[in-house]
Amino acid sequence: MITTNYDLPDGYEHVFSGKIRDIYRNSQGRFLLITSDRISAYDWVLPTEIPDKGRILNGISQWWFGQLEGVVHNHTTTSKVPKSVEGRAVLCEPLEMFPVECVVRGYLAGSGYADYLRERKISGQGLPPGLKDGALLPKPLFTPATKAAIGEHDVSITYDELIVELGQEEAQELKRLSLSVYEYAAEKMLRKGLILADTKFEFGIALGGKYKDRIILGDEVLTPDSSRYWEKDQWNPGGAQPSFDKQFVRDWLTSPASGWSKDSGEAPPPLPPEIVEKTREKYVQAYERITGSKFE
Repeated sequence: MITTNYDLPDGYEHVFSGKIRDIYRNSQGRFLLITSDRISAYDWVLPTEIPDKGRILNGISQWWFGQLEGVVHNHTTTSKVPKSVEGRAVLCEPLEMFPVECVVRGYLAGSGYADYLRERKISGQGLPPGLKDGALLPKPLFTPATKAAIGEHDVSITYDELIVELGQEEAQELKRLSLSVYEYAAEKMLRKGLILADTKFEFGIALGGKYKDRIILGDEVLTPDSSRYWEKDQWNPGGAQPSFDKQFVRDWLTSPASGWSKDSGEAPPPLPPEIVEKTREKYVQAYERITGSKFE
């Protein structure tokens, strides 16, 4: 059963719902960003929720926003959220969002590996021959993508195309911030025995608050839904790496047990209880490894 009613007090107006997050505006013009328990795979929002997923992702994101204070400013505030969404929501300053996903890749994986196999490039940036799936890249790459509508794929673009889209000054700042945040976070995770293989950020221009008119970090940051985390001591280039994300869900959906094909055009079936539980456990494990705190 998909949750849509958050029992919010008067004064909150629904603005937008994405695959995972629901956004409301309060009477002061701030945005309430609620992280639901919904889960998506293969560009579908699945009909089954993962218990506590919203609280876990929101907790990871808020922990990272705190860690990154000296690296990049963000849109979160310290204002209290309504009691009905405590733990899964945050009040944010409004941003004029840039229409791009700021992707950074430190390792070769996913769509980046597919692009490399096809043309030995990612977002127009050439790479040496012979790299394996999961390989460490010579240096972290900034590989922006256009934001896609729900149910569609983001499309990678080159840095030159980003400059045409946004102008040189803003494109340059997005690249600088993205690489700075990735490099800081990746180094921090290595000390905890985790590899941050790749991630994506969203930035916007603050429309109010103390960072008004500045480019700051928005949405969520460095959660297992937007980032690939691998165990450092299990890293073995040459195939897909075990990760702290929804791989249990993807594996089940593409198995004969689901009776579903991702090429069918039909909506995926509900998830069985054992896949839900395994996926929840993996998100809890991610929270505890990343933050160093017990998930209560």
